Amino acid sequence: MGRVIVVTSGKGGTGKTTTVAALSSCLAALGHRTLAVDCDAGLRNLDVSLGMSEFIVADISDVTEGRLGLEDAVREHPDIPNLFFISAPARLSPTQLLPEGAVRMFRDAAERFEYVLADSPAGLGAGFRLAACAADGAIVVTPGDKASIRGAGRTVETLLAMGISDVRLLINRLDGRSARKLGITADDVIDLTGARLIGIIRESEGVTMAAADETPLILHSRGGAARDFLDTARRVRGEDVPI
Repeated sequence: MGRVIVVTSGKGGTGKTTTVAALSSCLAALGHRTLAVDCDAGLRNLDVSLGMSEFIVADISDVTEGRLGLEDAVREHPDIPNLFFISAPARLSPTQLLPEGAVRMFRDAAERFEYVLADSPAGLGAGFRLAACAADGAIVVTPGDKASIRGAGRTVETLLAMGISDVRLLINRLDGRSARKLGITADDVIDLTGARLIGIIRESEGVTMAAADETPLILHSRGGAARDFLDTARRVRGEDVPI
């Protein structure tokens, strides 16, 4: 049985979609059959980050509503073996998706894939709950600004209240100079959110360039943030990799 991990945060613009694209790519490159699921109905962007916009033939609503089986709706990445993707619907809102169908979809996915990463929309509404409905664990993404940290802390509390006990923290776009100016350290972020740290992703031009090229980060570069995501993926699968 595979693991279902929801990647989320308390607000928009923290890097959730970039994280799902990067971690799923890294897990696949490490040899794990991995499914990336876009749960941001109406505002989908994971296909762009994965470079798979031209490969969308179905979306999660087709599976949750029983029009297609999961195996017929997912598509494998053309350049990264073991990496599969299914899109969110472009013209439906999260409230129009069936929660019970989503639970069935994620449970089916856990039987077919070693890792299932769900890209949650911003906030703690219907889309978030849909993405987290069958999660075994969660990764809460936050940059170092106070508004994002506050949102991350609230998200951690909500996930724990939902019964998801394995909640990990990913500090994104860490810029040492900015952090010093703000007077915030990684330990401060851990204390304020109450979640265990799984990775720190440094600020990197490669992330911006990969997004502009609609190319997974792991295919664009090997150092900087790409290396940080690879180390994080290794921690996700249980390796003891120092941060």
